Amino acid sequence: MSETSPPPPEATPQAGPPPVDPAVDVVADPVIATGNERLSDGVNRCPKCGSTEIQLRVSTGMLICLFCRHEWSEAQIDPIVTGEVAIGDLQGTTIASGAGDIDADAGMLTMKCSGCGAEVVVNTAEATSSRCHWCRHVLAVNQQVPNGAVPDAVLPFKITRDQAVEHVRAFAGKRRMFAHRGFLKEFTPENVVGVYLPYMVVDGNVSADVHGHGEVQTRRYTRGTGDNKETVYDADIYRVDRHVDFTVDDLTLESSSERANMNAFVNTNNVINTILPFDTENAVQWNANYLVGYTSERRDQDVSAMQPVLEHQLLSIGRSEVRASIKGYDRGVRWEAERLAVHGTRWVSMYLPVWLYSYYEQGDKPMVHYIAVNGRTGETMGSVAVSHARLLAAALTAGTALEAVAIAILAATS
Repeated sequence: MSETSPPPPEATPQAGPPPVDPAVDVVADPVIATGNERLSDGVNRCPKCGSTEIQLRVSTGMLICLFCRHEWSEAQIDPIVTGEVAIGDLQGTTIASGAGDIDADAGMLTMKCSGCGAEVVVNTAEATSSRCHWCRHVLAVNQQVPNGAVPDAVLPFKITRDQAVEHVRAFAGKRRMFAHRGFLKEFTPENVVGVYLPYMVVDGNVSADVHGHGEVQTRRYTRGTGDNKETVYDADIYRVDRHVDFTVDDLTLESSSERANMNAFVNTNNVINTILPFDTENAVQWNANYLVGYTSERRDQDVSAMQPVLEHQLLSIGRSEVRASIKGYDRGVRWEAERLAVHGTRWVSMYLPVWLYSYYEQGDKPMVHYIAVNGRTGETMGSVAVSHARLLAAALTAGTALEAVAIAILAATS
């Protein structure tokens, strides 16, 4: 190979700093208050009649009063957190108040009922609402307790339970041929559960630099004979430097360590990533009534713990951003040094809706299989327990059929 300095004309490299290790520059930690002041007394009242019997109507995405049938929705969270600061102007680390660091001792909360004055204790690790044992008012944890249980925003369910059951049934039905008999016998899609999963939704103002060498083929030829024949390439080698500035809007990161730890040997909860994205721009300000009838998991990771995951994803985005500018290197580019500069980020804690069906497969290596349905779009993905005997039989049958076709072709050409 020959080495030269100027790049090919169609892929002129852009100037950039010398290669250095990945780095992040964090400036400050301003906080955006996102607490729902209308619900600060701990009682979720219907704005029309004052009743506390409220729940989500999935078909409309609205809260409905079960007494007077009034429907309404909380304010969208996006205008509250974005304010007048565009993503491209972000500097430092900005967090919404529900995304603050978790206090391990903040699990128990005593709420004073505004109806009768009684005090009610709520374990926010298990629930975000309770009922006063004296006057029966429904009390909800709407102030942001620093234990990860109360986020900044919630994206309400849009797919009903009946619709989710049909999605799960259709997904499993297409895979019945190779499914384990135990799975087929015990499959009950009606057991699907609606759950709000905790995420951090991140905006970012970012720069990335990548440095390496690219090759442009100049000649291709064959040398040698027989078994020693080989194809040889000659190429010019160029130093390639790229710098890119970009922004990310509503990047979703799992804020539950259990969900983020996707051990494929014991469960298939990684299917949650396959049903992304969510329309997070439609998320609304927190109101505990959106969770009535559903389960939820609380966040257990702080922003600082999630920074490495964010940086990894941002660097991947940076690589994809420069891909269009290196098409002239037909033999490819080998990146040898990368640098990420995070100028500013904005973090919002959010609950996102998922319908989950789970199946526990027993055996020498127990496995929990999940089928997940996006609670907004209906996008469905998952895994089913498979029968290895059926897979082997199918493989042997396919192999026999291919062998028969090959014999027929040889017979016809001989």
